[in-house]
Amino acid sequence: MIVPDLPNLPNLPDLPVVQVLDQITDGLAGASNLVLVAPPGAGKTTIVPLALIDASWRKQRKIIVLEPRRLAARAAAQRMAALLGERVGETVGYRIRFDNRVSAATQIEVVTEGVFSRMLVDDPGLDHVAAVLFDEFHERSLDGDLALALCLDLQVALREDLRLMPMSATLEGDAVARLLGAKIVESQGRTFPVEIIHHDRLPEIRIETMMADAVRQELARKETRSILAFLPGQREIERVNGLLEGRLPQGVELHRLYGALPQKVQDAAIHPPKEGVRKIVLSSAIAETSLTIDGVNTVIDSGLSRQPVFEPSTGLTRLQTVRASQASVIQRAGRAGRLGPGRAIRLWRAEQTAALPPRTPPEILNADLTSLLLSLADWGVGDPGQLNWLDTPPTPAMQEARSVLQELGALRADGQLTDHGKALSKLSLPPRYAHMVLVAAGCGIETADEAARLALLIQERGVGGQSIDLEIRLHNLQSARDSRAQRVRDLAASLSKRAQKLVFSQMENADSDPSMSAGIILATGQAERIAQRRGGELPTAW
Repeated sequence: MIVPDLPNLPNLPDLPVVQVLDQITDGLAGASNLVLVAPPGAGKTTIVPLALIDASWRKQRKIIVLEPRRLAARAAAQRMAALLGERVGETVGYRIRFDNRVSAATQIEVVTEGVFSRMLVDDPGLDHVAAVLFDEFHERSLDGDLALALCLDLQVALREDLRLMPMSATLEGDAVARLLGAKIVESQGRTFPVEIIHHDRLPEIRIETMMADAVRQELARKETRSILAFLPGQREIERVNGLLEGRLPQGVELHRLYGALPQKVQDAAIHPPKEGVRKIVLSSAIAETSLTIDGVNTVIDSGLSRQPVFEPSTGLTRLQTVRASQASVIQRAGRAGRLGPGRAIRLWRAEQTAALPPRTPPEILNADLTSLLLSLADWGVGDPGQLNWLDTPPTPAMQEARSVLQELGALRADGQLTDHGKALSKLSLPPRYAHMVLVAAGCGIETADEAARLALLIQERGVGGQSIDLEIRLHNLQSARDSRAQRVRDLAASLSKRAQKLVFSQMENADSDPSMSAGIILATGQAERIAQRRGGELPTAW
């Protein structure tokens, strides 16, 4: 397929990153690594991959663009395909969990970081890949850090010709450039002035109430177009949605945006509003940098975010609501100035901004590292210190991860994978749930199917409903007819069949009862977390 020169594309937007394309293409022609620092709206996600498609070093191999989130991956692929006047799945495609749009003609693949980890397992040499672009690398997800460490190792060992380019809006470019031995290319942004306004929040007022009130006040302003409101997560978004739904003026649409929503609901939130219609989008951090929501000139920021925190002493991860970082609130405010002058309403006192943490901590410092350790062992690395990291995985979390994998029978004392561990690594699931599916596979296909569905239900919020009773959610999943439920069922069937083919004959409970309940299936991967109640009644609140 012949792709026209980028400057001649009829739909090429006039974006700031175009001014540094020569530096990017020349930089990657002369070296394997480069770092691109460009603010939101500069065009790095969609213009840069297209600019590299005619590079001589590509040799018809693919360009992989890594995205932290599924919604951003789909949106980026759709935008690039539109610039080429094509459909997604032709020159540009995407691979995300539950969905992929690629073909034999696909030359640019937008891939979520978790899916890329699976690609590395299946093709550790990345033989059909010419370059990996790490978009929004400043988010420092665990999968993103792991992918970069493994790609650097691959580059040194086998693939000197593999191009690597982290791209970010707020990245500390010097540290990444030192790690990669690379030059930095910086693109200017293009934003309009944003007026920052602070509202003092009284402790007795819930953030949801204050957000709903602030939305109503801004809607009363004639110059307000659409509003993007940042909240820490699903719970707060749904509460604010309840406070506003049915109480808005005519010509105003209310949308929600977070990861667990169906694709149609997410797409409706990011698509441009109809002529004469204003939108309110209640969003999690998903809209900070990865997405462009047309028509927004007002941002209302709760100043809060939700982060996972792993506690090695208990082996559990909990979600914690914390103050957003200074980098995050700057990014959020900037969303109001993409199309013209805007306003950012901050629901905290002005002097509190200086006390915010400078940036969000990298996930690798606060995460459960069991999956990471399994990936490293599968890669042939027993000690993470053998690889190059921006932040080395913490020792306590690594010790806990090693203990879990040994309890699951996946890791030997010398750090090498057992046959069971190799089987776990071939299932695209966290180790505990992969173990659960393999154990269930020894009890028959029906038990394996249910275990696979259960594993996906636990990871995919909202599938099968919101009940805390997993039996109810499993039943709902089976009867649901929406496309998301069907994709989950299809993936569960695929995981179950794969598990049936893997070697697990040495597992002690391979001859377990084929009619195991959901609770017993779940317990196979959580053995050390099971307790016995001795006497007394459970509290009524339970």
